[in-house]
Amino acid sequence: QVQLVESGGGLVQAGGSLRLSCAASGRTFSSYAMGWFRQAPGKEREFVAGIKRSEYYADSVKGRFTISRDNAKNTVYLQMNSLKPEDTAVYYCAAARDITLMTRWRDYEFWGQGTQVTVSS
Repeated sequence: QVQLVESGGGLVQAGGSLRLSCAASGRTFSSYAMGWFRQAPGKEREFVAGIKRSEYYADSVKGRFTISRDNAKNTVYLQMNSLKPEDTAVYYCAAARDITLMTRWRDYEFWGQGTQVTVSS
């Protein structure tokens, strides 16, 4: 089992930055694919970024968001710059031992509780 705990969400003005963190339990963290997803009210959960050996990004966040991981700290990060009001959502961290499609939320086995990000205009 892997437990994931997100932190770093909050309220920020458009154009600002936030850094989300996701701390994971478990001794095999480095072997997991890690992803960030988000869900806005009334919308489906959507892929934001993922990382295993390579990094993957949704087109909507490319050039603004950066995913990274520190395997020594069992932590994955999402640096979010140039935030827009449409980035407002609950952001979830997810982990998968064997990933088929990095962008598909159903492929992830473990989920955090989510952290709210609100971007004001």
